[in-house]
Amino acid sequence: MFRRQALIIGMLAAASLLLESTLTRLLAVTQFYHFAFLVVSLALLGYGTSGTILSISPRLRKLPLNQILFFGAVGFIFSVALAYLVVNFLPFDSYSIAWDRRQILFFFLYYLVLTLPFTMSGLAAGAAISLSKGKSHLIYAANLCGSGLGALSAPFTLWLSGIPGSVLFSILIGVVGILLLIPMLRVNSKSRWLIRFLSFASVFGGVILFTILTVLNSSSRSPLGIILSPYKGLSQAYRIPGVETIFGRWNAISRVDVLKNSGTHHLPGLSYIFQGSAPRQLGLSLDADSLQSISLVSPENFQAADYLPEALGFQLRPYADTLVIEPGGGLGILQALSGGSRNVTVVMANPLEYHAAAQSSGEFNVFDDPNVHTVFETDRVFLARDHQRFDVVLIPLTDSYRPISSGAYSLGEDYVLTVEAFEAAVNRLTTDGILIVTRWVQIPPSESLRLVATMVEALDEMGLGNPKEVLVIYRSIQTMTVLVKPSGWKTDELDEVRDFARKRKFDLVWTPGIQEHEINVFNRLQEPVYYTNIRSLLLSPVRTDFYDSYPFNIQPSSDNKPFFYHFFKWEQTPEVLSTIGHIWQPFGGSGYLVTLALLLLVVLFSFLLITLPLFLRSSKPAIRLVSDIRWKALLYFTFLGIGFMFVEIPLIQKSILYLGHPIVAFTVIVFTILVFSSLGSAMASVSRIQSQRLLISLAGLALIIPLFQEQLNNATLGWSLVYRTLLTMVPLAPLAIAMGLPFPLGIIWLEKKQPGLVPWVWAVNGSTSVVASVLAAILALTYGFRFVQFAGAMMYFGAILVYILGFRFSKNSQETNPPS
Repeated sequence: MFRRQALIIGMLAAASLLLESTLTRLLAVTQFYHFAFLVVSLALLGYGTSGTILSISPRLRKLPLNQILFFGAVGFIFSVALAYLVVNFLPFDSYSIAWDRRQILFFFLYYLVLTLPFTMSGLAAGAAISLSKGKSHLIYAANLCGSGLGALSAPFTLWLSGIPGSVLFSILIGVVGILLLIPMLRVNSKSRWLIRFLSFASVFGGVILFTILTVLNSSSRSPLGIILSPYKGLSQAYRIPGVETIFGRWNAISRVDVLKNSGTHHLPGLSYIFQGSAPRQLGLSLDADSLQSISLVSPENFQAADYLPEALGFQLRPYADTLVIEPGGGLGILQALSGGSRNVTVVMANPLEYHAAAQSSGEFNVFDDPNVHTVFETDRVFLARDHQRFDVVLIPLTDSYRPISSGAYSLGEDYVLTVEAFEAAVNRLTTDGILIVTRWVQIPPSESLRLVATMVEALDEMGLGNPKEVLVIYRSIQTMTVLVKPSGWKTDELDEVRDFARKRKFDLVWTPGIQEHEINVFNRLQEPVYYTNIRSLLLSPVRTDFYDSYPFNIQPSSDNKPFFYHFFKWEQTPEVLSTIGHIWQPFGGSGYLVTLALLLLVVLFSFLLITLPLFLRSSKPAIRLVSDIRWKALLYFTFLGIGFMFVEIPLIQKSILYLGHPIVAFTVIVFTILVFSSLGSAMASVSRIQSQRLLISLAGLALIIPLFQEQLNNATLGWSLVYRTLLTMVPLAPLAIAMGLPFPLGIIWLEKKQPGLVPWVWAVNGSTSVVASVLAAILALTYGFRFVQFAGAMMYFGAILVYILGFRFSKNSQETNPPS
């Protein structure tokens, strides 16, 4: 019976982690960002809630375990269905939370409803741990192992049938768990038959529906199946009369839609003097975001090519070997071919995006051009692996203008626009090669100014001379384009730059030897803010002084802090608070403050979940609060909850670069940590001396492994995904094994001293982990990933001190008024 119970716990844990992984994709599609830290906090809040429920419900703990498992499984199934309905019909929108006060209430409901499935599965796991004295470490191991396998299954279910199918599959796992549980239930034969019939019927119907979703997805006719934020690009496109979806498909990493008659006109930076006809365009949406263009025109007939800002690079380097990084629907490829490039290498991380563009464009498929070679890989991996040199490296502007009034993108990791990324791109240039990058402009400068700051930092670190001598910068009405020529600009090339800008009516922002009469001529601003700020940046003897004095955070983006769109500074707080709900805030200040508000919310929830049992289960709260054992347990499991998240969350975020995609990073890191932690948990019955040694090694590993992993990742970034996955898992395995030990060791100690506290510390661990998951994201934005990982190691050091010093010398401690 125990093995079957452990199997059911593992299955519920697998269903929960599959749901958790799916929610990261759901939020990426519906709400602008994958919010991995938020999804993790949802799950952990559910576990914390389940611990509190068990602590304050002695009658519940006295029920047979099989009955609690049945209740948890049934509750999980129905709460998943409820959560899916609420996500689709509750009008919550993270983009407008800064000015629409109703969204705060909606977010509160959204958060609570999404927590319910994890509460139900946590109730089953917490009860099993509490009631399996002497075997709790094995139950915990089954829970961890099942969770890891659930995370591993997510990419496959998403690839087969998308988010709706993945949610359905998590329900089916729960139903199969009920089928395994039926023989152990104490019910009459009629009830047993009814439960079995309903379960088999649910599995049969679920499998049929999952198959239908899979077939539709494989034929590129998959329904979206979720309601989008009204501010998402795809939502806005669907408002256009006559719009038609001609391609819709999920894979493990994205949702891709192609729309006809969508009103797409995407030629960013096009000169206002262009009098020709723009090509017909289809709209390509990635994760329901703003439409990229698929231009239905051949390169030789693309009249607008010479009037786009990137044309200068191809004019300076005709017949170039060109590298185009992430061209989206193919506009960058079209520009390169129209500009005369003889060979065009295209790097795309998402094969589905390629197939959607190629399949939809018919005879105008630029990917089929004999001079185009497409490589399916992330840009950073390609740049690390490939040693070919290019005359032109183009990073085209494929996303839409981002005012970021709610900070929707400020949390997003962007490893294409970091110091290390630009170093890698410059290293792929020939002796006289040119790097071209275009970004949107805002007033006052933010995104474009950070782009220049990041490039300057990269050039400095590479030792390629004075950045002011290798940069050429000009702008249109909407965009700013930066050309980098590491070997320096020749006089005739600078003459050609000035001639191009004058004929196309682009304003020069910076060239070597620029004169003030050359700036702010055609697209006039009240003040030449781009020139003055970039000049100050380039000529400042100490650039950090310039960054510190600038009103927004424009420090160079790095792999350690890859938050290119995060511009918030604390000095902005009064202005942000005074203007929320009144004006657009293009720097994401309110978005950052909303994240802080979320932190305060989860701190409040966690405090209530931890303290509620203290007051509801005692007639003398003060005595219970100062109990020696309870204080030590509180401190110990708090350290563990925070430490675990401070190690896991930055590992997930950093691994997006190494493994290529958020869902892949989430799957590999979570699978590795949880499965190998389950091995550590199963080893928790070793002797006390051995356990102390393992705990001490944990703190050391938590400090060393992330640093070692970072160096290993940098050295092997160009390797294949299979090897990169293995090189992620192997160093993490010993750390994860050690991370699986502290919790069951604490439980084993409590089982001997005060078993009634076990449900409460389950709540403590889950609740503090909730706080840590949100806090880890905030600290990473401010101080970087390394800081968070170091803090995680310190938390484990603290837990070890409590275990060795506190638990060892508490043999005679007794719990006053122990819980029943």
